[in-house]
Amino acid sequence: MSARGRLRVYLGAAPGVGKTYHMLDEGQRRAERGGDVVVGFVEAHDRPHTQAMVDGLEVVPRRRMEYRGAQFEEMDLDAVLDRRPAVALVDELAHTNVPGSRNAKRWQDVDDLLDAGIDVITTVNVQHLESLNDVVHKITGVPQRETVPDEVVRAADQIELIDMAPEALRRRMAHGNIYKPEKIDAALSNYFRPGNLGALRELALLWVAGRVDEALQRYRGQHGIDKVWETRERVVVALTGGPEGATLIRRGARIAQRLGAKGSDLLAVHVARSDGLTGASPARLAEQRELVESLGGSFHSVVGDDIPEALMQFARAESATQLVVGVSRRGRLERFLGGYGIGETVVQLSGDIDVHMVTHERSAAEQSRWTGLRRVLRQPEKGPRWWGPVAGLVLPLVLTLVLANFRPQLHLVNQVLIFLAGVVAVARLGGLLSAFFASLTASLLLNYYFISPFYRLTIADPQNIVALVVFVVVALIVASVVDFAARQERRAAKASAEAETLSELARSVLRGDEAIGALLGRFRETFGMESVALLERTEPNTPVLPDEADDLRAWRIVAATSGSGAMPCRTPGEGDVVVPAGPDAMLVLAGRVLPASDQHVLTAFAAQAAVALERSRLARQAAEAVPLAAADKMRTALLAAVSHDLRTPLSAAKLSVASLRDTSVQWSAEDRAELLAGAEESLDRLSRLVDNLLDMSRLQAGALNLRMEDVAVEDVAAMALDSLGADPSRVEFRDLDGVPEVAADPVLLERAVANLIANALKHGSPDAPVLITASELAGRVELRVVDRGPGIRPEDWERIFTPFQRLGDRDNTTGVGLGLALSRGLVEAMGGTVAPEETPGGGMTMVVSLPVAGADVAVSTGAEESVR
Repeated sequence: MSARGRLRVYLGAAPGVGKTYHMLDEGQRRAERGGDVVVGFVEAHDRPHTQAMVDGLEVVPRRRMEYRGAQFEEMDLDAVLDRRPAVALVDELAHTNVPGSRNAKRWQDVDDLLDAGIDVITTVNVQHLESLNDVVHKITGVPQRETVPDEVVRAADQIELIDMAPEALRRRMAHGNIYKPEKIDAALSNYFRPGNLGALRELALLWVAGRVDEALQRYRGQHGIDKVWETRERVVVALTGGPEGATLIRRGARIAQRLGAKGSDLLAVHVARSDGLTGASPARLAEQRELVESLGGSFHSVVGDDIPEALMQFARAESATQLVVGVSRRGRLERFLGGYGIGETVVQLSGDIDVHMVTHERSAAEQSRWTGLRRVLRQPEKGPRWWGPVAGLVLPLVLTLVLANFRPQLHLVNQVLIFLAGVVAVARLGGLLSAFFASLTASLLLNYYFISPFYRLTIADPQNIVALVVFVVVALIVASVVDFAARQERRAAKASAEAETLSELARSVLRGDEAIGALLGRFRETFGMESVALLERTEPNTPVLPDEADDLRAWRIVAATSGSGAMPCRTPGEGDVVVPAGPDAMLVLAGRVLPASDQHVLTAFAAQAAVALERSRLARQAAEAVPLAAADKMRTALLAAVSHDLRTPLSAAKLSVASLRDTSVQWSAEDRAELLAGAEESLDRLSRLVDNLLDMSRLQAGALNLRMEDVAVEDVAAMALDSLGADPSRVEFRDLDGVPEVAADPVLLERAVANLIANALKHGSPDAPVLITASELAGRVELRVVDRGPGIRPEDWERIFTPFQRLGDRDNTTGVGLGLALSRGLVEAMGGTVAPEETPGGGMTMVVSLPVAGADVAVSTGAEESVR
């Protein structure tokens, strides 16, 4: 099997920047170096400079396809695969193929070429990226129906941004290098405005910068580079859960803003020790989480026994350049007894990360002098295992050196009590075994230095023997109690830390924080893993095979997260830790083997992942049920609304026919003509109502049959007016003959325009005719139906497009309210849009936007998509 091909993408910041030209230029260079290069598909858009770049390259003939009576040209994927070149040039990655092609999208064709070992060079504009589609729509006002998933472009081996300053691009446009002369003025006034081009340029630069940052992190991970590369400012704020957290977060936000609000990140991290973190309030941490997220940052929680080390590991993993920590709350006594605080230790470990020590109201100066002593006595110090036994031997020696100077002044009882206190301190530090060593050493030293005869291991007074034995027994008993209490405290603190972590996890799930992806991200941060993946069996509810754990075909990745340079596991066999997350899912972790003490927390995490996965499934099922519920709602509304509207024309027509058949009445020729006209009008009204109902039903069911043709809007508008039988003097046509034809179904477009004209005639002013005009803009034709009526408030614009909605009507006598909803549905099915606008001077304007004939257009029948 051949290796997968390499993908190179030219990403355009806007149409016309030259991405196709650069792709062909790269193809020419490779061909000149002897490479086997073919043109799979190139769209030159009649640009002579681009077309000239194709000369000399082998072009694979396009595949001609017929769809609904029209001819289309697509890339012949089979022909390119049979040709098997080294490099294939494929333009317009986001293109939608004509139904009947092997794949629905061109990026899927490219994926097939890559699987065959063929290198592909392709192009795409930033507005076609799925994640930016809605943002581009808001900026330009032009919807982009053809998109490509971001993951497809991100997976490219090379991404090259083709950029151009807005002024330079507008000059290219004005010189006729992008569009034909008749389209230049409209394009420069609309899509190619300087503000639009600047915003698109910024989006492209930021997207590519994110991709470059990902590649940089992967490179550093692969080469084991731990040092921070200050390519982008990232500010990490260390939180203890204390009241000073809000001050630190705000200071970190100000630092991030000064470093550049656009290019900096704010991350708040709370390190929970596995043996508990004194002073951490879950409620306060929740408040601080909300604060940092409101400032545009993110909150993270990790677990680590060594808090400074865990904090620095997180900062380096996130490539932080600035670290904000609070001034130590440890007083002088605590520093003397317990050593350096977290802040001082972080400074020593920071290396090339800048550390900001921020003062706050809860610093050491504001605390009681006894607070540090209580904390030292309350929390056991963590250290190497040999500390306890060594202390059991050394502390009695130190006490002996001190007490030897006061032997005449102190009674034996006082000396025994002081040694007893030392044994208890050793028990607190190292446990029962260390206390045993301390009591044994202390008894020997007491006998040798403080019991007569001195400097001998003999005892003259029998009472001293009893005192020494009682000392050893009491010391061991007290030490055992202290050791038991210390172990219980550590267990309780560890349980508290685990409960805090699980509580935060549960809150994130209940809040719906990006569902499974956010859950796995917190999981990886908490346990310090390289990657975490949630895998689901491709064939659920089937027996598990013995070798299934390493079978790539048996598993699919539901969600995954990884650190810099790490790749998520694709099968359970690739992980270091595997935990079931439901009957057909596995939680797979890579990086290290977790101790047994973390298994119950791990199981709880897996259970939460299973809940999130099931929640995601239910959400998909609910989304699938929404169209069915909407259809049921429409049927209910239809039955409630059409009772009168069907009965009224039927009754009128029946009355006219019955009158004509009545032989008892002699009708004049004028009366007969009037009755026949009334019957015809009622039946026409009934016919239009039935047609609207049928079309709306087809739209809802996705069964609308489109016959796309090149249509002149002037002819459509005239036929729409004729179908209404309205007074021509009430409608004015203007500037319809100078616009190009559009790609549409002429019958359905006529019906949509007729409904819009009927609505304008009904609600417009009787003193002003309805104006119908058209213009071309950025490859689309906009047909406007303008009335001078009372208009509609902007907040009600979307309501008028709801089926069976008659805004302001009190009864059914004026229709069932399908006209505008049907018009929008029909036009959108043809790849167009219907949008309301205010008429200057009062009234409402309905704008029908359709693509110019010959342009690529996504059309929809509700159940499928096709392309024009």
